[in-house]
Amino acid sequence: MNITEITKIAGGHKRRKRVGRGNGSGSGKTCGRGHKGFGQRSGSKTRGQSEGGQMPMFRRLPKRGFNNANFTIRYSVVNVEALEERFEANAHVTAQSLVEVGLVRNLRFPIKVLGTGELKKKLNVDVAKFSDTAKQKIEAAGGKATVSKLRN
Repeated sequence: MNITEITKIAGGHKRRKRVGRGNGSGSGKTCGRGHKGFGQRSGSKTRGQSEGGQMPMFRRLPKRGFNNANFTIRYSVVNVEALEERFEANAHVTAQSLVEVGLVRNLRFPIKVLGTGELKKKLNVDVAKFSDTAKQKIEAAGGKATVSKLRN
C-alpha cells in the first residue's frame, strides 16, 4: 500500500457545506457570510486583486519588459482647413505661429498637418510631419511643405 493510495481514498469525496440549517450546525443564520456589507450580499465575488490593506501583488512586483507605448511619438494635429482660416496668403507657418494663432496649445508635442479640408492660399508650412494628402494640397495651392526637426 502506498501513501498516494491512502490519500486518494481519504480525500476522494468532500461533502458540500450545508448552510442555513440552524445555529447548532456552525453555519446557520448568516451562513458564514458575516453581517452587512458587500460580501454578505448575493452576487458578490472578489476577483483576487483585493488584499485588504496589504500592498497588492501587482504593485509589489517591479515593472518589467518592453512596452512600445514608451517610445510612441504623439503629435499635435492641425488640419489644412484650419490653416486656410487662420493664415493670410503667402504666410510662413511655423510651430510658433500655430501657437500664436491658437491652433496648437503649446509646443510640448511635434506638429503634424493633416489633409482634411480645402486649401486655396499659398502657404509655406514648416512643421515636423505632414500626411501625404496635406502635402499634396499645400503644393497644389502653390505653397511649400517643409519638414523641420521633430522637436519644435
